[in-house]
Amino acid sequence: MPIKIALSRARPLSFSADLVAVGMLEGAKRSSIVRELSDAIGPSVAKTIKRAEFTGKPGQSCEVATGGAVRAARVLLVGLGKADNLDYADVRRFAANAARRAAQSRCESLGIALPEVEMEGLARAAAEGAVFGSYRYERFKTNDSRVKYPLERVTLLTSDKVSDGLRRDAELGERVGQAICIARDLINDPPNELYPDALAKFATALAKKYKSAGLSCTVLDDKQLTQKGMLLLEAVGRGSVRRPRFIHLKYRPNNSKKKLKRLVFVGKGLTFDTGGICIKPAPGMEEMKGDMGGAANILALMAAVAETKPEAEIHGLVASAENMPDGNAYRPGDIFKSYQGKTVEIINTDAEGRLALADALAYGVELEPDLLLDNATLTGAMVVALGPAVSGFYTNRDELARTFKDAADEAGEAMWHMPLVDDYREKLKSDWADLKHMGDRWGGSITAALFLREFVGNAPWIHVDIAGPSMADKHYDIYSKGGTGAGVLTYLKLIDRMLAGQK
Repeated sequence: MPIKIALSRARPLSFSADLVAVGMLEGAKRSSIVRELSDAIGPSVAKTIKRAEFTGKPGQSCEVATGGAVRAARVLLVGLGKADNLDYADVRRFAANAARRAAQSRCESLGIALPEVEMEGLARAAAEGAVFGSYRYERFKTNDSRVKYPLERVTLLTSDKVSDGLRRDAELGERVGQAICIARDLINDPPNELYPDALAKFATALAKKYKSAGLSCTVLDDKQLTQKGMLLLEAVGRGSVRRPRFIHLKYRPNNSKKKLKRLVFVGKGLTFDTGGICIKPAPGMEEMKGDMGGAANILALMAAVAETKPEAEIHGLVASAENMPDGNAYRPGDIFKSYQGKTVEIINTDAEGRLALADALAYGVELEPDLLLDNATLTGAMVVALGPAVSGFYTNRDELARTFKDAADEAGEAMWHMPLVDDYREKLKSDWADLKHMGDRWGGSITAALFLREFVGNAPWIHVDIAGPSMADKHYDIYSKGGTGAGVLTYLKLIDRMLAGQK
């Protein structure tokens, strides 16, 4: 069950909850909350803070048991860093850490004291963080396997009057947080339950839920893909009994008659990837249920867009397939014609994602977008280069790179600008077709991006390789173990920046 978020005008120590979290700026010893705790409990507070070496730096925390001296059973001090550097992402991270700590401690109620700073969207940031930190996936847990004392109630505490604006901010943050958790749920779903047609049905249901907000959905089945000429996507999925699907979600504000920017977001939706004929090693293959992380992000993004209602026309495209070995599976040496028209020689069937994306990107170009962005768990090379917590991105526009990096920084997500090295285009030349779909292992992420660039024409384009942070092997920052939805917050900020100043 999702948590319930409320607002209350209350001092932290006067609020009754299993745990009350207070964000602390550097200089905790001079903090009023520390003085209040010391007055109520005694000198043990100072000793606890000293032993924890807590000074309010980012990432630090210190828990104080109150013994009934105040209404909160326990008080959690969380470091926020210096006031000059505090931003929206810091508040979201603070709330996420507080909610995770409460959930791990089997608390049923949590109070989060909003920092006393001037910041637009403060309650929204805290509400998003609370949703992220309390997230858990229990779809297949039964009886005693389920969490017995889940976190159910989170109250945001403010020293100001609870205004309608503050309440709307908190409600929006809760809804956006839940929308982004759609990506986590989908990535965590097992592949016997989530396959291309199931993903398409989920997208259709999502559009139905948000129909009144301007969301619609079109799905192409395998026969329609063949008729339309999306033969690269069809080839990837031909080895599975679970046939491929192409999903097109569209958002347009209701009753809007003015010319709107058109932004197109594309996701790789490999609901399971064995590698095909070039089969992967068995150890770790179970993680390939998450090879649809890019698609999960797109569905979550479109839900969040329906909640935030930007003044733009936004499209979400998903190319979904299951890559399996079979007598009908595609092979190294095969040549297929792409939707765009170029022919592609297959080198390794385990480099399937770029093939599915190529047809989706060519489809996206036909929409004449002001922005075309794809995101995918595309290459192990990106994880080697940047590790498990950072996404790499490529773009064909320098100014777009700056806009995207600013959006990522504002969202608090780790993104690194990677180079499109034109000389490496030679690696994609084929003796038998217009191009090969991969080169050698060196610079593998770059050649993958160069391959995708062949299908975007002159559209302003960004490719985001989320292979590292799309799934996590442990909780960190605002992310949960398993599917994370990393990237969606950045895409929401990118939409804001793309629309800034629009008449």
